[in-house]
Amino acid sequence: MESISVFEIIKVGIGPSSSHTMGPWNAAAAFIRIIKRERSIEEVKEVFLEFFGSLAKTGIGHGTDIAGMLGLNGEDFKTINTSKIDEKIEYIKSTQTINLGGEKVIPFIYGHHLILNMKKSLDFHPNGMIFRAVFEDGTELVQDFYSVGGGFIASQEKNSIQKQCVRTLYPCHKASDIAKYCEKLGFDKMSDLIFMNEESWRTQEETRQEALYIWQQIKECIYKGVNKEGILPGGLNVSRRAAGINRKLLGDKIYKNKDEWFQQVVDAEENFTNINKWIACFALAVNEENASFGRIITAPTNGASGVIPAVLMYSQAFTPFTSEEDIIRFLLVAGEIGTLFKKNATISAAMGGCQAEIGVSSAMAAAGLTEILGGSVGQVLMAAEIAMEHHLGLTCDPIKGLVQIPCIERNTMGAMKAITAANIALESDPTKAKVTLDEVILTMWETAQSMSDRFKETSEGGLAIAVNVPEC
Repeated sequence: MESISVFEIIKVGIGPSSSHTMGPWNAAAAFIRIIKRERSIEEVKEVFLEFFGSLAKTGIGHGTDIAGMLGLNGEDFKTINTSKIDEKIEYIKSTQTINLGGEKVIPFIYGHHLILNMKKSLDFHPNGMIFRAVFEDGTELVQDFYSVGGGFIASQEKNSIQKQCVRTLYPCHKASDIAKYCEKLGFDKMSDLIFMNEESWRTQEETRQEALYIWQQIKECIYKGVNKEGILPGGLNVSRRAAGINRKLLGDKIYKNKDEWFQQVVDAEENFTNINKWIACFALAVNEENASFGRIITAPTNGASGVIPAVLMYSQAFTPFTSEEDIIRFLLVAGEIGTLFKKNATISAAMGGCQAEIGVSSAMAAAGLTEILGGSVGQVLMAAEIAMEHHLGLTCDPIKGLVQIPCIERNTMGAMKAITAANIALESDPTKAKVTLDEVILTMWETAQSMSDRFKETSEGGLAIAVNVPEC
């Protein structure tokens, strides 16, 4: 089993969905690379893209079609000016052309070259897509891709096509591995082991810098979210709420940038109700940005991108553990927990329902918080187990296929559960726990396999059907 860096689980992304937006975008970029490897962009006459299963059924709401087009157009979601996305898509549709790989303009008719096939699913994974390039000499190049959660992509021939296989010095594929190596090496902190293993990808100083970069992106995203009002796109007419909560909590206090705003939060009145509202505000802010094609931190997915930022921001605003080292260790531990679910279960809602997204992110956040609050290795793993235990069976049933209802509010609940799980674990003896993290991960996967497809991000069950919203 290959090792996964924590920064493949916690990374810069773009809304509204890691599996339905970032995955197809990555697949389109990968297909461009394959064309260049096998032939050349200049030889391409036409390119076709067909989405299947969950990608098709909720594709419009998740911007799957937009991601596919922008990926083929040579755009990078890490750097694209998100305010220009609508303009770029309108240009592709109105001119009926696409600049393939940013190198050659070819015909591209929406509905002909790009199809959302809602009647068929590919066998390998619910999030399937097929790319086809037709060359000037009439020959073709066809490649299947599958978006397997968190922006990761795979093909039937190759389980993962994004990176070379890496094996760390102390491979941790299960929670028991983490406990074993920490005891063997005499580490009281789980993050010490992760620091060591991350050296398979980068130096410890580079790891620290990457974690602090993630933190700055989190602050930036929350700051944008608490300062934007209006209606979210997509037709549900969902109002942004983070800005209103922020305004009520801060009153008439004035700030000019994210650092001044953060200091105002730190200095605000602290009581249970206010802190509870701030946590909700942080999570709402991120997921409202996510729903608007904003740049967010995928952790481990976009639909669950508000949980870790909310809990980390809570720790920095309302606990004494506010050093850069605390931030780094929180993110390292949270990311490592995410890798366990990625390897042994799933982080894809199309495979496992929302337990695979909010549940996993809550477990990650609980572990990270427990780490910096002084928890032992056993307590950190216990916190992750508690958080996931109380998300088992959580369905993914977005109304109208949009990552808005119930997704945005669900992040606030995941954050609250993470904090509660950390507090319980810190007051508990993990040697007396009846359920281990490995056991709850296995249970989550078994639950996912037994869950009806109607509750796996297809918008064919649950709230998505109970609430009848007409198409705009």
